Amino acid sequence: MRSIVLPPVADVTRWWRPRPAESTALMQVWLAVGTLALIPAAAAAQTKPATTPSVPAASAQPTDPALTDLIPDSALADPMRWALDTDDAHHPPDPQILPDVSWLNQPDGMPLTDAALGPIPGLTIAWPDSFVLPAIEQLTPDADLAAVANAARDAGAALDVAMPRGGWRGPLAGDAEVHHAAPGIDLVFPRGTAIPELAAISARFVDLSSLRALGRGDDNLAQLTRRARDDMALLQQILRIYGYYDAEVSQNLIGVLTTTDTPAPVAKPRGPVVPQATVRFEVVPGTRYRLGTIALGDVLQSPDSAVLVAALALKPGDPAQTDAILAARMRLYDALTHFGHAFAKVGDPALDVDHATQLANLAVPVTTGGQYVFGAITSSLPGFINAHHLQRMARFRPGRAYDQHLVDDFRRAVLSTGIVGGVTIAPREALAPTSTAPGVADLDVKLTKGPQHTIGAAIGLSNGEGFEVDGSWEDRNLFPPEGMLRLRGILGTRQQLAGVTVRRSNFMARDQAINLDLYAQSLNTDAYDARTLSAIMTLDKQSTLLFQKRWAYSLGVQVIATKQLAAGSAPGAPFVPYFIAALPAKLAFDASNNLLDPTRGMRVAVTLSPAISVQDGPRSSYVTTQLDASAYQPVSRTVVLAERVRVAAINGTSIDNIAPSQRLYAGGGASVRGYGYQDVGPRDASNNPIGGLSLTEFSLEARVRTGMFDGALSVVPFVDAGMVGSTPTPTMRGAKFGAGLGMRYKTNFGPIRIDLGTPINPSPHDSRIGVYVSLGQAF
Repeated sequence: MRSIVLPPVADVTRWWRPRPAESTALMQVWLAVGTLALIPAAAAAQTKPATTPSVPAASAQPTDPALTDLIPDSALADPMRWALDTDDAHHPPDPQILPDVSWLNQPDGMPLTDAALGPIPGLTIAWPDSFVLPAIEQLTPDADLAAVANAARDAGAALDVAMPRGGWRGPLAGDAEVHHAAPGIDLVFPRGTAIPELAAISARFVDLSSLRALGRGDDNLAQLTRRARDDMALLQQILRIYGYYDAEVSQNLIGVLTTTDTPAPVAKPRGPVVPQATVRFEVVPGTRYRLGTIALGDVLQSPDSAVLVAALALKPGDPAQTDAILAARMRLYDALTHFGHAFAKVGDPALDVDHATQLANLAVPVTTGGQYVFGAITSSLPGFINAHHLQRMARFRPGRAYDQHLVDDFRRAVLSTGIVGGVTIAPREALAPTSTAPGVADLDVKLTKGPQHTIGAAIGLSNGEGFEVDGSWEDRNLFPPEGMLRLRGILGTRQQLAGVTVRRSNFMARDQAINLDLYAQSLNTDAYDARTLSAIMTLDKQSTLLFQKRWAYSLGVQVIATKQLAAGSAPGAPFVPYFIAALPAKLAFDASNNLLDPTRGMRVAVTLSPAISVQDGPRSSYVTTQLDASAYQPVSRTVVLAERVRVAAINGTSIDNIAPSQRLYAGGGASVRGYGYQDVGPRDASNNPIGGLSLTEFSLEARVRTGMFDGALSVVPFVDAGMVGSTPTPTMRGAKFGAGLGMRYKTNFGPIRIDLGTPINPSPHDSRIGVYVSLGQAF
């Protein structure tokens, strides 16, 4: 090894220590010397022949005379000697201040250590303990740079697949079948390819397509290609869902605009953007795989295995379609819980695809868990709704075979009470099944209280009935379980009312309620004025929003004490007192598809109310009967025709023995629109309505959805007709007709109705326009 010997430190210091006053000048001298040294070299270069013609010779540079005067003659004569001629060079250094440099004379190969390095005078910086450099920390990749790199890569890939318009049409033959899935998206299949679910595959692909979801308007070629590549993988996945596990999919772009045929930029038109390129997915589906073996856990060991296998509705040889398999799994679980297997478990199905045989073996992990019967019901809030009341709402009794359908119905019944915010029903094993007897499963009902108080308000306006505001307050569980108290009031231009209602729901039977209603009313109409106290008790079974029943009924007892004055009575005539006792009953059949806004079906209701009336001494009895029927037919996706008929009669006494409020009237928003309330029918000499003993009404309307406000707004042209007769026999002689146009705005709690009607054959006293505002359809 070759050694490098360093000079003593004192010599080094002496060499590079210039005079303090000459430090700046020395630097200028060295620059000048270097410049002067170039002068003879440049001259020599001019006289010497050039060896490289392409490189021009350097030209001589002029020398600044002022700079030359700064250089001493001794420096020009001997620059090295002049540079070493300093005060320190003429005086030897003090040995006491010189550092120990013996370590510099180490033998070759001997490493230097920190201990060998003595202190250097004047060096105040701490000597490092180690020369180990810290580890280099990796920088976080720059997302922007990565995006640029990906875009560049995609753009390069796009150049390989993008073809100009009218160019290459892909590997399939020219007679390939092209299915236009969406604007700018084509699915191409070989001629003669039969895919039964092609429409479903295409619709599913379009719904999930990146090209469809992210748009294609101003995207560049790289973005279009990336989305097309993602959609190609999506299409392959969808084909596998339908059993095409060997499907081959390729994609290319056709109709791409190049730089030579790109039109000049123009203003963007409103509406959908016409794609400039079509993404063409060429599909060779291959053979559709079929199901091979089907394993269903311990289903075959269950006594009802035949029923369970039939519910699965899958067999070897069926297409290996994922959707069908998942639907079959749900059918199997539904059958298990429907036929007593309260604790059955059905896991996720698994397919073992064999590409050699083109079969897919299906395995569904099933644990039947044995069969059970219903046991007892327990309540988590017995002071709120006790177990006995819950059992009344259930459509099953202990000992019946367990059925999850009945449990789900029970849950809906609990929710329909309106006082429960949430309910969870879970079976609990009370007795395990044996080989000879089923087990017993109790039901634990966990309840969460819902809002207990309700405040309601309504506003109504119509011709004849005037303007009124209704308000109510109720506590829905003041008398547990399900004991409701409601206070209500009406303030209007023609009616004032104060009432209280007590109701017990699910009384003695499910969906059956007992009601007690008390109210005081003051009513002024065109036919009569009445001051009334009424009490009515009913036992009824009615439809609710969650349980719309085919059959409903109501049985009641009503007592009315009232004093009334017929319109047109002599000035100062006293009110006539009436005491009425009635037994109203109603039976209704409802085959419509919606309680508040029906679009198909029919409804029929019959009301019968025998009554006894005592009028200031004389007593009379009579029976009021009424038939209501309505039907609904959808004639298109946006139009529903609705028809209504009402026929009523009072038999048993003359009209003079019947209180004016108990007679029959027609006209108004719920009767013949276009006419005022009670304005259709017989009148007295003063042109005041007097009511009648029979009633006939017909209505026809078309409910047309406009599509406005997300389909919530509908227009309703209508025609009504009606007549009130003075005899118990219904008649249409002298009937009044009205027509008009209405609007319906659909809400979560029913449609808001606004109708404007006009009489077609008005009497002199009738208004030209009738306005009716309410909640719900007219019928």
